[in-house]
Amino acid sequence: MTTPADLRLLAAARQGDVAGVRAALAEGARVEARDAELRSPLLLASLGDHVAAARALVEAGADVNARDARHDSPWLVTGVTGSVAMMRVLLAADPAPDLTLRNRFGGISLIPASERGHVAYVQALLRETAVDVDHVNDLGWTALLEAVILGDGGRAHQKVVALLLAAGADRELADGQGTTALEHAERRGFAEIAALLREA
Repeated sequence: MTTPADLRLLAAARQGDVAGVRAALAEGARVEARDAELRSPLLLASLGDHVAAARALVEAGADVNARDARHDSPWLVTGVTGSVAMMRVLLAADPAPDLTLRNRFGGISLIPASERGHVAYVQALLRETAVDVDHVNDLGWTALLEAVILGDGGRAHQKVVALLLAAGADRELADGQGTTALEHAERRGFAEIAALLREA
């Protein structure tokens, strides 16, 4: 049962109120309290990119892999927000984030980050973790495919594609219909990305 202290902790985490987080924990709030959507305080802090609040929760032992009703976790949502600072706070947790944890689409954090053109995040994630650059989600898409299929072909997505290729992404992996990232880029008129994908 959710206690008043739990509710104060959830509210403080959602608002990024570090003092409120610490006060609620001192009052006996459970670090893994959940709201109506099963979101933990750390997930709420991660969604709002409240880095200091997240750090306080991690120090209190919050689970970086705790899932909500939508199968999101604090770690997974960093791929959506693109927050490098939050990514690093969560990487320092013990236990560490599960890099293989999948969202409701079967994707790991790298995939939504690539889709959204979060260049700094993709770069840091590839450099600082052993994330699987060729993970395939439930749609049959890798991060490379998603960056082309759902991206806008602009500078950010061009940089993401270049980073993925430099990290060893397999440009020959096709989607469920057998269409490669290069073919998608050509169909969408993304000349710069197509050029990157043609390079040996």
